[in-house]
Amino acid sequence: MYVSESRGSTPAATAPTARGLFPGRSAVTTTVLVLGTVSLVTDISSEMVTAVLPLYLVTGLGLSPLGFGLLDGVYNGFSALVRLVGGHLADRGGRHKTVAALGYGLSAISKPLLLAAHTLPLIGAVLAMDRTGKGLRTAPRDALISLSSPPETRGRAFGVHRAMDTTGALLGPLVAFLILRQAPEGYNVVFTVSFCVAALGVIVLLLFVPSRAPELGATPASAAERPSLRAAVALLGRSELRRLVLCAVVLSLATVSDSFIYLLLQRQLGVSDRWIALLPLGTAVAFLLLAVPLGRWADRVGRWRVFTGGHLALLTAYGLLLTHVQSGWLPYAVLALHGAFYAATDGVLMAAAAGCVPAGLRSSGLALVQTGQAAARFVGSIAFGAAWTAWGDRSALIGAALALALCLVLSIRLRPAAEHSAAESSAEEKEVTGSD
Repeated sequence: MYVSESRGSTPAATAPTARGLFPGRSAVTTTVLVLGTVSLVTDISSEMVTAVLPLYLVTGLGLSPLGFGLLDGVYNGFSALVRLVGGHLADRGGRHKTVAALGYGLSAISKPLLLAAHTLPLIGAVLAMDRTGKGLRTAPRDALISLSSPPETRGRAFGVHRAMDTTGALLGPLVAFLILRQAPEGYNVVFTVSFCVAALGVIVLLLFVPSRAPELGATPASAAERPSLRAAVALLGRSELRRLVLCAVVLSLATVSDSFIYLLLQRQLGVSDRWIALLPLGTAVAFLLLAVPLGRWADRVGRWRVFTGGHLALLTAYGLLLTHVQSGWLPYAVLALHGAFYAATDGVLMAAAAGCVPAGLRSSGLALVQTGQAAARFVGSIAFGAAWTAWGDRSALIGAALALALCLVLSIRLRPAAEHSAAESSAEEKEVTGSD
């Protein structure tokens, strides 16, 4: 466990660092490592549920693909309604830790409630509660990461955090698989263990994460940077951030959710129901191995290039799923590309967005990007589920692949201004935040 010693008056560049987790690489702050530990533990809990949810809903409760698409859209898109609220509350008074803890707590409480939910409305309400928690915590957590890291190494910092987060995503499905192997259809055991693990994550957050982001005390905020709803919305007046949000929204509309990817693999390869919980492990392994290298590469060659490359990897995965190949290498290739997509987009997008937003509005600015993504994925998930129900899985995937290709072309035309080197980005951000 790494305990952060940073305080509100400590500049980000001088925050304590640790090298043990990734020897030979530039250090990241202990705040990043502690938040990574919280995310690791929490993701074990979340992915235990995510791994069995498609099977539980479609096979156990007999939902149609459209019904599952609606619930999956809620699971992945409902947080869009509260991300801006969470970002705004976190910026007011620098309460990033408090808002994040509230979000983690709500998600933890939702896990045992799944035991009592057996109808579509009740399950939807529980999943909405879980995603409300995620919506509240994500922007404050990412703001803490960006505010405690120098601008020139932000891609690496987010890569380290996402690698630790993905370690939890790797372990979660494995735990779920082991539970179901010992207790077939033991979903109640999965949900109970998931709650206990999530509670541990909340405890780690409360005990070890600093209460205030270091950079917030480094320089006084100007009037335009003081937290308010008007100032948060006015961030979209910044051309680079506006383009970044548009690109994220456009691409997310054509992104098939993880659960559908795993269901498609299961159907194409005839995977047994008890093995489906292991499919997310392939995505998690690729994400874990590639998150830090791609984060470092994004710092060097430009975050937009890496972000675009990640969507090309996803488009390639769609293409492989559309083939009729029954070879044993197919699932490995699809899951590796799926993990590469996340490694090249998740933290990289947040690192890019952080450079477009002043420190005093960092959480609100990141929430704008995340809200656009979540809302677009909500729409995309419902559309894919409806297309699957109406025309079949193959036709739905062909439509998604064509849409993603078109969206890639459009996003290239909408791309943000040309990126600079790490040193230039650092100097440029000092101008954005008003520090000299």
